[in-house]
Amino acid sequence: LIGAGWYGKRMMSLMQTDTEFNKSDMTNPYISVEKEQAMKGYWTVALFGVDSRDSSVGKGNMSDVIIICNINQETGEIKLVSLFRDTYLNLTNGNYNKANSAYAFGGPDQAINMLNLNLDLNISKYVSVDFTAIANAVDALGGIEMEVNEAEYEHLNNYTVETSEVVGRTTTKLPGPGTYNLDGIQAVSYCRIRYTKGDDFKRAERQRTVIAKIVEKAKEKAQSGDLATINKIITDMFPQVATNLKVDDVLSMTTDL
Repeated sequence: LIGAGWYGKRMMSLMQTDTEFNKSDMTNPYISVEKEQAMKGYWTVALFGVDSRDSSVGKGNMSDVIIICNINQETGEIKLVSLFRDTYLNLTNGNYNKANSAYAFGGPDQAINMLNLNLDLNISKYVSVDFTAIANAVDALGGIEMEVNEAEYEHLNNYTVETSEVVGRTTTKLPGPGTYNLDGIQAVSYCRIRYTKGDDFKRAERQRTVIAKIVEKAKEKAQSGDLATINKIITDMFPQVATNLKVDDVLSMTTDL
């Protein structure tokens, strides 16, 4: 617990903490008392992956990844549900547009309000990351094992060119389909593939799979006592993370993990 407390505070010292986020603005006036009571045993956090090329994770960037993370506070079970970026929704002002544009117009405040209004939710917490944050996390973990099929590997290789430019380091091309230990740039490029069968549905599935692989490997490192790796993840990744989570929020998740 002492270790968890130290790491939780270290995370918060490096993350871009959103102090202007007003939780009262997130209250959903359309949600019923019964629905609100039923949601009390769960904690829901909005996860945004922004298409940023300059390390900015705030207003002005499209949130091409929108994932609703639901945590059962009794069992610790976590479920991830994707909202496809092209979903046509009320952006909270009566204007309808693609869901990913709400973040660009009004940052996480408007994006969360959009989710609450259209999906009958009551979210007030969020975490936003860019390409570099995910690449740094995967590299710090020593890569993640992923099966890349015939339809995916060429697109993955193509995306590594632009992803390398954004992240600021290079990688290698995959020689063909197979199971590989993907580095950070390759993992981000895998998440970006949308030209195979399944289009954005399949891309969103890839994103959730990569998150699950990152969490799985981070747990293995923590359980083996490899705190140096966990510390490197915090040091390298969290400066590219923006959130309105508080230290206590992070501590409770750390101990559960």
